[in-house]
Amino acid sequence: KELDKNNKILVEEKFEDKIKANLAKIPFLREAVQMYYFVRDPDSEISSKIIAISALAYFILPIDAIPDVIPILGFTDDAAIIGVALKSIKGHISAKHVQEAEEFLNSI
Repeated sequence: KELDKNNKILVEEKFEDKIKANLAKIPFLREAVQMYYFVRDPDSEISSKIIAISALAYFILPIDAIPDVIPILGFTDDAAIIGVALKSIKGHISAKHVQEAEEFLNSI
């Protein structure tokens, strides 16, 4: 439970900065932002939120299997984690989450 709480705080505080700093480099950007808005939705299912928060926390943390600064390969591990998490929660991402993600991306 404590790890999930720490991950939730990390996602809330660092997600937007990570997206803005890496906008052109992230091939799974829309999916990550959709997951972010899913996590922020108080009506989202808790067990699915935990999956999404864990994946987004891995994406945000600077230390991971393949450092993000490595050209081309840097985000492959993040993409895999986001992809698996998204597959697990795909049915829970609503049109509202997709719309919020698009509005955010269009505002950057």
